[in-house]
Amino acid sequence: MEILINILLFAIMVACAMAIAKIRHLFAVVMLSGAFSLLAALLFVTLDAVDVAFTEAAVGAGISTVLMLGTIALTVRREKPSYRSSFVPLLVVILTGAVLVYGTLDMPNFGDPNAVVHQHVGPEYIERIPKEVDVPNFVTAILASYRGFDTLGEVAVVFTAGIGVVLLLSGLGAKARRPKILAQNSDNNEASS
Repeated sequence: MEILINILLFAIMVACAMAIAKIRHLFAVVMLSGAFSLLAALLFVTLDAVDVAFTEAAVGAGISTVLMLGTIALTVRREKPSYRSSFVPLLVVILTGAVLVYGTLDMPNFGDPNAVVHQHVGPEYIERIPKEVDVPNFVTAILASYRGFDTLGEVAVVFTAGIGVVLLLSGLGAKARRPKILAQNSDNNEASS
């Protein structure tokens, strides 16, 4: 049953991605992108990666959607039509996908108990966490203690990127308002003369 749910979620994600590629109304694209991120979060939950699902839901569906809606509010609502051929980008995407699939061919099967990670790294963490960290959830223990500086670095990068986007968006808003203000000032100067 779980496999059917995963296949269904993945099929809906593919349909959502195809709709995103076809639609020219940017508000609909942003909403579908948020739906795609929520579907990805659901897929992560079914794969027992709840921490990744939380991150995907918060960043992919939450923050990204809000930032894109803010960008649309300061720019145009519809994508301009492109008169270029889409053959070259399609070829690049197909070649990149083929290289990525080729790169996964030597990976162990999903859930294989004889995979290298289950022979060395996993058992060591299972043995050390109760003694050193004493946190019942192993994923939380690894992220909060053994990878604490790494997680802090990721938070700093996301925070910095968010501040950068906010600064860029505030600059765009100021540029959009500046010609109107200059026009109003010149009209006021002409009226007073």
